[in-house]
Amino acid sequence: MNRPAKAALVSLALLSLAGLTACGDSSDSAADKPKTDASANASKAPSPAEHLASSIITAADTDGFHVEETSDEYAFAKSTDEVTVDKPVCAPLAYAMNQLPLGNPQADLARVASGPSDAETELSKGINHTYVTLSAHDSGDAESAFADARTAVDACTDGFTAKANGNEASYDSVTPEKVSAAGDESLGFTSTTGFRGIKHVLHAEIVRSGDVLAVYFSVDGMAFVDNRPSDSKLSPTVVKAQNGKLG
Repeated sequence: MNRPAKAALVSLALLSLAGLTACGDSSDSAADKPKTDASANASKAPSPAEHLASSIITAADTDGFHVEETSDEYAFAKSTDEVTVDKPVCAPLAYAMNQLPLGNPQADLARVASGPSDAETELSKGINHTYVTLSAHDSGDAESAFADARTAVDACTDGFTAKANGNEASYDSVTPEKVSAAGDESLGFTSTTGFRGIKHVLHAEIVRSGDVLAVYFSVDGMAFVDNRPSDSKLSPTVVKAQNGKLG
């Protein structure tokens, strides 16, 4: 329901309440008021998907970055059900680095923000892509999913391999990385992977804000194409903007 419709509904509820107060006795008014207020409040509550849609970053939030929906065309997997990991404890990290939500979300949404090489000092080697995946959870599930990710960072230092739909991604190592405090809790990690004998360092961050998880992952895709090493850091502009919108 859009905002004008919501406002109209609230106005109608108030007018109805005023009529009851004028025509009925005080006990009727007292009995009806909580029901009217509850109905109005229920109409205002956004669904998990609507909440994420209003919370996800846009180009206007990111100071020069291009923000767009992610594409399934080159996706490692379209859902977590398609992914198998040789070390199951490491599964949350495989999801985080492939734009898949953690835990058992009610809704999820992903965007990719691309920045020009002169936008930030760490982007000087080429175009940086910072992926943002938001997921909304039932009470307690976000905390549980975050805890599983923290356990994975500590347990998967020797790396792991993930497979999906004939694709294989091998991560040689995982290392905790210090990140700025954000939301209710946050953690960061780096992972190394090799492609055609070339080493690439990948960075990720997970932030929990209430019942919403934000997962950030960065990669310099052209480095794989050009056969050159990469160390693609998360864009602080993108991360700060998204964390700010989540509160």
